[in-house]
Amino acid sequence: MKKHIIWPILITIVIAIVSITVLIISYNNWSKEEVKVQNELATLVKAESEESEKDLKTIIHESQKTVVQIEAESGNGQSIGSGFIYNDLGDIMTNAHVVQNADSIYVKTSDAKTYPAALIGISEEQDIAVIRVPQLTNRTTLEVDPDLEVDIGDEILAVGSPLGFQNTVTTGIISGKNRTFTVEGGFEYKDAYQISAPITNGNSGGPLIHLKTGKIIAVNSAGTKEGSMGFSIPIGKVLDMAKMWSDKTDNSNLNFDGTTNTTDDLTEEQLIENANYIVRYFYENLNIRDYFNAYTLLGSSLQGQTSYQDFRSQYVHVVNFTLNNTKSEMLNQDQVKITLQTDNHTRNSEQDQIIEHYQVSYIIGYENDQVKILEKSQELLSTTNIEPPTKE
Repeated sequence: MKKHIIWPILITIVIAIVSITVLIISYNNWSKEEVKVQNELATLVKAESEESEKDLKTIIHESQKTVVQIEAESGNGQSIGSGFIYNDLGDIMTNAHVVQNADSIYVKTSDAKTYPAALIGISEEQDIAVIRVPQLTNRTTLEVDPDLEVDIGDEILAVGSPLGFQNTVTTGIISGKNRTFTVEGGFEYKDAYQISAPITNGNSGGPLIHLKTGKIIAVNSAGTKEGSMGFSIPIGKVLDMAKMWSDKTDNSNLNFDGTTNTTDDLTEEQLIENANYIVRYFYENLNIRDYFNAYTLLGSSLQGQTSYQDFRSQYVHVVNFTLNNTKSEMLNQDQVKITLQTDNHTRNSEQDQIIEHYQVSYIIGYENDQVKILEKSQELLSTTNIEPPTKE
């Protein structure tokens, strides 16, 4: 009787031991393996969090490197407009009325370099044209988004050269959509955006940038006489036509009228304006921490004295530059001396803020017909220590 009872008990114990052993082995193997579960919700959240919005200063700086000032010369005089590089071929989209009937076309980039351009396409119905500058191939461009659905109230930036002031930014909103009208010259606008940012002389042809995404969504084209609003052509309406012009154009068939040697024609006022612009743009690059672009503004002599690595190390510790008391002085026919005071906001190793006050002098002139910083000298005037706020 006892033997009949013992055997079931032994079998039960063996089964339990085997089961426990199997569970332990399975657990150890499971804990070592990466659990791969398809979780679409987690993937979507991650994707959205990684696509962070760019800050306003970065968008403005990146757009300025894409935008050019356009000077078109004809028998009727000179017209000034704007345009933006939209591909890696050095092609610039602008308005047809900016370059219409031009005998020669020049573009000035954000670093004050001037190049001759050739017209590769122009529409007789839509106010769109494309010009080409081979020297601008493979430039970084802002992304063009022809499919973005904008809403009334969306914040925008209009970038251009209104009244000849290069790289001017105006902000506003999309205040209307689907505006259709005809302007002088016979150009018909269909489904245009109405914007609260004014479009004035020189603004035409510049990009309209969607602030939230930082992408180009339209071409700024027309404004009201009162200057209270502007109108922009959605990029999706004209991009295919512009691409067609770009794709079928061979540089060997283009005529780049004019030369880059325009310095002899510049007045003293224009030389001073260019010199002040290049100094301001130099510090804009430093403030946005675009040291490479700032370095390219130096002449060959300064670059020969200082490598890019050494140049960067001079400024990388500075949090922000502010400029004061800027003065200009003509030295000779083609050089300008700019003097100013800068407040260099820095942080030391203990993260305490220090403001270094400098007196700085620049000699600005032309090198290979391009505006460059030829010489620089500076003197430290004083230092201010900013005490960190006390914790209560």
